[in-house]
Amino acid sequence: VVLRPGEDLNLPNAVITRIIKGALPDGVNISKEARSAISRAASVFVLYATSCANNFAMKGKRKTLNASDVLSAMEEMEFQRFVTPLKEALEAYRREQKGKKEASEQKKKDKDKKTDSEEPDKSRDEDNDEDEERLEEEEQNEEEEVDN
Repeated sequence: VVLRPGEDLNLPNAVITRIIKGALPDGVNISKEARSAISRAASVFVLYATSCANNFAMKGKRKTLNASDVLSAMEEMEFQRFVTPLKEALEAYRREQKGKKEASEQKKKDKDKKTDSEEPDKSRDEDNDEDEERLEEEEQNEEEEVDN
């Protein structure tokens, strides 16, 4: 990972604050300095983990990091105790994404069915309009014949 001057590689403060508050018991406060130190440490950890995961991707002759690269990096970095919780979180994420995808597909199918069922109604409406126009023309023709 190449750091460029002026490049901000810190995680968003709001995200860090939310994570910290979720990890601490109610009523425990954290100073601004401590929050900043945790933010920097988290950023360094993410960069290091990304670099290690990238090495696994490069060994596989790939440019895209995947979950197995990250899991392998965690083991290489000697964070084995996090591998199982990460795998569980990954499976939960995949199930959630699959559920969202299925719900989206079902919604699309329902919408398509609704559109298909409305189309015949439109054609009936068009037929009715045509019938009305024909009746009006016939009435006009009859009126013209009466006038003649």
